Amino acid sequence: MGTTRAMQYIRDIHAGAAGKRPVISFEFFPPKTDEGDRSLLEKTIPALMRLRPDYCSVTYGAGGSTRDKTLGIVDRIQREHGLTAMAHLTCVNSTQEQLREVVEQARTLGIKNILALRGDPPGGTGEFRTTPGGFEFSYQLVRFLRELGGFSIGTAGFPEGHIACKEGKVVDWERLKAKIDEGADFVLTQLFFDNADFLEFRDYLTKKLGAKVPICPGILPILSAAQIKRFTTMCGAKMPAPLVEKLGTMAEDDEAASEYGIEYATRQCEHLLREGVPGIHFYTLNKARSTTEVLKNLGLAS
Repeated sequence: MGTTRAMQYIRDIHAGAAGKRPVISFEFFPPKTDEGDRSLLEKTIPALMRLRPDYCSVTYGAGGSTRDKTLGIVDRIQREHGLTAMAHLTCVNSTQEQLREVVEQARTLGIKNILALRGDPPGGTGEFRTTPGGFEFSYQLVRFLRELGGFSIGTAGFPEGHIACKEGKVVDWERLKAKIDEGADFVLTQLFFDNADFLEFRDYLTKKLGAKVPICPGILPILSAAQIKRFTTMCGAKMPAPLVEKLGTMAEDDEAASEYGIEYATRQCEHLLREGVPGIHFYTLNKARSTTEVLKNLGLAS
């Protein structure tokens, strides 16, 4: 199964894709069980590899709780599937020295791409607290990674503004531009369900603030009404009234919600591609079906 295909920097993937097929990427999370690991690495990823993704990313649990597991899964994806994979890295519960250790471990494993995030507090709720000797803001982590060198650095963007940014979305977007100026090569956004929010965000960054890096929308095909309610509450993304109403009729029918989720995500992506987005980042939730169906609908599955 092993392969010698060279792993790429994501900035180079984008540079090479300009004017061609949009860059397609998938996000996975580290499973909590051995069975989950097997399912992800032996079923989900092989199924999604048929879609010829450009790269994937692996999240870092709330509070940095999956540090070694994240790097282990990124390493296995690169070695066993020959797919460029990016490790998420957060400021939570880590001193600069501990972050340096993680980064050097990633380098040793041949990982070339890191998504630099402030991160969620342990447990995913409550106030963010700076670790003594660590970083308070993600722009500091971006700068740190750039100074260490050898990585393509991504960062997160929030079309509706970060849930913790009390000063409003424009201030949040200006902070994102600061992260880009510190060395972030590309932006992946938080999930959203109203494309107008993404387009306003993108245009502000590119036209008003002069950002030149790829800004890729993050898309989550809905799997169930209950689950999406939980997600949007956690991240602060709003759902348009017609979507809420439609999902309300499917509260007890996950299959119907999943089918509708595929249809909704397809329409979202069609519009975004017409608007010229350089790529689409899919939140797969470690499942293959919905993302596969959306990409088939878009004619991007081969």
